[in-house]
Amino acid sequence: MEVLQNFKNLFFDVWDKGISGVNISEILIALGIFLFFLFLRGIFSKFIVKRLENYVSKTTNNFDNSLVFSMEGPAKFFPIVLGFFVSTSYLTIETQAAEFLETINRSLITILIFWTFHQIIGPLSVVIRSVGDLLSRDLINWIIKAIKVLIIILGLAAVLELWGIKIGPIIAGLGLFGVAVALGAQDLFKNLISGILVLVERRFQVGEWIYVEGVIEGTVESIGFRSTVVRRFDKSLATIPNFQFAEKAVINNSQITHRRINWVIGLEYRTTSKQLTDIKNEIESFIKRSEYFSTSDDTILSVKVDQFAASSIDIKLICFTKTTYYLEWLKVKDILALEIKSIVEKNKASFAFPSTSIYVEKN
Repeated sequence: MEVLQNFKNLFFDVWDKGISGVNISEILIALGIFLFFLFLRGIFSKFIVKRLENYVSKTTNNFDNSLVFSMEGPAKFFPIVLGFFVSTSYLTIETQAAEFLETINRSLITILIFWTFHQIIGPLSVVIRSVGDLLSRDLINWIIKAIKVLIIILGLAAVLELWGIKIGPIIAGLGLFGVAVALGAQDLFKNLISGILVLVERRFQVGEWIYVEGVIEGTVESIGFRSTVVRRFDKSLATIPNFQFAEKAVINNSQITHRRINWVIGLEYRTTSKQLTDIKNEIESFIKRSEYFSTSDDTILSVKVDQFAASSIDIKLICFTKTTYYLEWLKVKDILALEIKSIVEKNKASFAFPSTSIYVEKN
């Protein structure tokens, strides 16, 4: 009986002292409190968050949709932070262990705060895009990515400081390392700065058709920190360093207001002055009354005799179509070409072709 009594006393002594002087009953209660908050987290995410998502999905405002979806993660993390704080506050612990648990609580709260800031950037970008006429969409995306990375770095630094890890020497070491990297990665920074200039100056955006002589022609698919991805018209994908767009002229074909037709119509030398005049007038009249061409003050319409060439009398035709789409432009050119041929044939004239006449003198 004495042995059992000793075991009983030892058991309750261990139970009272528990772990690091913390009563096991308190540990179990604290664990129960934490599990209760985990249960509340499940209810919160299942009912409240889902109902908010269903509600905002019915609105036409993109901001509230983006805000609710982006804050889902921090909202689910909040009950965990609160539950851990409440459960550890219930414990009666020694000073050293109390400092350790307080550091954990501070770390969790710091992570929650910076995570919230990180997620809020997404919804704010929706507002910036709607009112930011001075900034291109791609530049805004760059700025958002940079801010998110900065928030992550600041949050990590704050957590390390809580655990007594000084970030000053780390930053100094990274600074020296950065100088060494910069010397060996000048092209990388050159492309980075060039990419920023391209976005600030709005030379082109994703989806636009660009042409850089001797470099590339195609549709922009993405603009990165170092390079730009362009889909060529043969459907191949090209990755071009950004400095190419900063140092060379970039022709943005997607920004054209009209497409130009610039032709030389060569007629035979046997064509009379009256035939030339009638042909010119009829071509110009057709373009003016056609719905396919623009004849405003901003566009040129010229049908004039240009020169007496080696084998032809050349009529210079310059006009602009209303459409800017390539395939539609080809269709308009086809219509104009057939109409010009019909006008030339109607006036009993003929198109010239390279030819040589040989005259033999008789003795």
